[in-house]
Amino acid sequence: MIEKNVEAPDFELLDENGNSHKLSDYLGKPVLLYFYPKDDTPGCTTEACEFRDDYDQYEKSGVIVLGVSPDSPKSHKKFKDKYNLPFTLLSDDDHHVCEMYGVWGKKSMYGREYYGVLRTSFLINAEGNLVEIFENVKPKGHSQQVLSALG
Repeated sequence: MIEKNVEAPDFELLDENGNSHKLSDYLGKPVLLYFYPKDDTPGCTTEACEFRDDYDQYEKSGVIVLGVSPDSPKSHKKFKDKYNLPFTLLSDDDHHVCEMYGVWGKKSMYGREYYGVLRTSFLINAEGNLVEIFENVKPKGHSQQVLSALG
């Protein structure tokens, strides 16, 4: 896992429309980079809809919200349209960026072990440095947790 007060690793991923985004494109603005396991699942929907519902507060703070999961751009598009999400969703289909950020790991469900995204969020300042890391995120209430950290 990467640590606070270091430069956020740069990456390039495709969004829900197939457009390329680099984290470094957002230098000069704070970024909330949130990693989630799967589009249109209960926890991920709760988390995304809370960010949607609080989106005006992120905009007022100048914060760019970027969601990242291993789902395809097509899956992201359906998820974004279904829930009217106003922020960008990025496709990390080979989980390379998840691994860079230390959020790809062993999980367990119903006694079965597998690898997947460990729900984690990173607050990155305008200079591109990690200022807050939220690990073991609980989807309900997470947006308010992030907004509190913004001050």
